[in-house]
Amino acid sequence: MNVYEERRDKVYTWMAEEGITLVMFQHTEDQRDPAIRWMTGFPGEALLFLVCEEKKCMLVPWDLNLAKVFAHADVLSPYNDFDRQPLKAITGAALYFGLPLGTKLEIPPATPYPVFLHYVEAILNFDVICRSGGVHEEVEALRAVKDAEEIGVYRQVSAITNELIELLEKQVRAGKLKTEGETALFIESECRKRGCEGTGFETLAAGPGRSFGIHPFPAYTMGDFAAQGLSILDFGVVYLGYTSDVTLTFAREPLTKPQERLISLTERAYRIALSFVQDGMPTKRIAAEVDTFFNNAKKKMPHALGHGIGLEAHEFPALRNRADNAWTLKPGMVFTLEPGLYDPLHGGCRLENDILLTEAGAEILTNARIIRL
Repeated sequence: MNVYEERRDKVYTWMAEEGITLVMFQHTEDQRDPAIRWMTGFPGEALLFLVCEEKKCMLVPWDLNLAKVFAHADVLSPYNDFDRQPLKAITGAALYFGLPLGTKLEIPPATPYPVFLHYVEAILNFDVICRSGGVHEEVEALRAVKDAEEIGVYRQVSAITNELIELLEKQVRAGKLKTEGETALFIESECRKRGCEGTGFETLAAGPGRSFGIHPFPAYTMGDFAAQGLSILDFGVVYLGYTSDVTLTFAREPLTKPQERLISLTERAYRIALSFVQDGMPTKRIAAEVDTFFNNAKKKMPHALGHGIGLEAHEFPALRNRADNAWTLKPGMVFTLEPGLYDPLHGGCRLENDILLTEAGAEILTNARIIRL
């Protein structure tokens, strides 16, 4: 088996246990699902049908030429053959594989209810299922634990990210990057020079006058960056589909006592979070420890402590102090730790690195830090 077949095989096993004959994944303009790339390697818009009993899959790409280059699938069938309509495509897949009447077909849980009714009305001879807690959430859980192939890619994308961090510091210290826009566009240019697909999300560059926001609006301007005070730079780059996600804070002297305190508390919170990273640790507890630390300092972090990363910038596991968070850490998970504090008068400070949990413990993949100027 290649890695895509191995991933699909895990899904087939789950389908057999649940009695599901066929499942549909959808990555189109109105529904985005990177699970298709995870299971086939295809980066474009498509539908994917998995058939349990035969352990076969059909990829229905919008761009057939692109699919012939990138896709690892048993069957390729152009989307145009089904008038670019998911309902016609699932019917065609059921006929192609000769599925027994009355069997269960599962469609994405993001399907709007009126559209679900169209499926039920049009596919009378099958049991159409649309639910939470189904195969799509199972795949999200599988994707939360990276396999050896993905971990290899993460070491590559992290190495590129670390190159950019060092280069950014040099350019800022040399006075070559003076504005938010110059800094953001520099990242875009340099990551593509290194073979990246682009940035994982719109770079957030906030100079001292805008760093009070968790996510500044707009993401960057042509205003001053890394001037006196606290500036925040949040970025990630995509390599072979997988994104990094780091945040640097540039602190230019002279700083006020409140700014120094923001830096000290953020760095200490990061160390606290890292000390709790281990196999079997509930992620809610890690977030709660950091929240307690900030609360004792009469501060409050207005966002989650971190999140999983992968084919998307925000994946599972969640690292947040919420009652509905039941995630625990497992070896193979790649996630961020990103404590931060924000003050309308003194600016903001955030420190974010990407962490891989291995059998031996936490491996810090990236070298983000608070850079004093």
